[in-house]
Amino acid sequence: MKLEGALHKMQVSLQSPVQYQLNLGGSSVNLHEHLGKPMRITSLQSIHCIHCGRLTKKSFSQGFCYPCFRSLAQCDICIVSPEKCHYDQGTCREPTWGEEHCLQDHYIYLSNTSGVKVGITRHTQLPTRWIDQGAVQALAVIKVTKRYYSGLIETAFKEYLNDKTNWRSMLKNDYSEVNLLEVFQTVWPQVEAQLDNELLNDLSVIAESEQQIDISYPALRYPEKINSFNLDKNPVIEDTLIAIKGQYLIFEQGVINIRKYAGYEVTLEIL
Repeated sequence: MKLEGALHKMQVSLQSPVQYQLNLGGSSVNLHEHLGKPMRITSLQSIHCIHCGRLTKKSFSQGFCYPCFRSLAQCDICIVSPEKCHYDQGTCREPTWGEEHCLQDHYIYLSNTSGVKVGITRHTQLPTRWIDQGAVQALAVIKVTKRYYSGLIETAFKEYLNDKTNWRSMLKNDYSEVNLLEVFQTVWPQVEAQLDNELLNDLSVIAESEQQIDISYPALRYPEKINSFNLDKNPVIEDTLIAIKGQYLIFEQGVINIRKYAGYEVTLEIL
């Protein structure tokens, strides 16, 4: 089997284990069905912006050309740091996009990736967000009406919980099971005491009404040591696929973050 086209993040389906579909050039392959098989990924030394299609020498923010990186709301600093949202100041790069994506219900959640972390996501992105980050357990705990509020609450949680994943530990599947509801119930009173009335009047605590989600990933085994493949330095990867987790393909000799190389033209061969 041989496919050719521009890389985009893998499509996921929450099953046991998670199912992964990679689309290339109008064709698709269910990668979870090919564990244990040798593959060859070859960069064709061409990158196209995932938004406008422009040929670009360098990818910015996981797949954008520089003009789009500078002009699109989805590439603004407030996407990484939602507490810095400036829509109300009238300076949003794309107000309509902001209304459709940011002025919508958002969840604050706890997940277990390489340990317990706090995160936020739009209501339409669960459970995809959890899978993309490689979470093995996840629980939505608070609901708010816009992204800005979720960022402020997440910032308060960060005094007590991590907001980053140790990606190497995540790929090694190195974690201990936890009860996320108990973690929330321990931390929430301290966080709640820091929030102002505007936030308290908007939020809904949903932790006790939600079900903790357990997520398993397709894997023959996980690596003991993590080496990263780099298509910019070595344009050909030829190795045997042993696992998929988050947006990573895990091979015997190394791993590759598919999302990092969005827009890269490649061929994928299953040998």
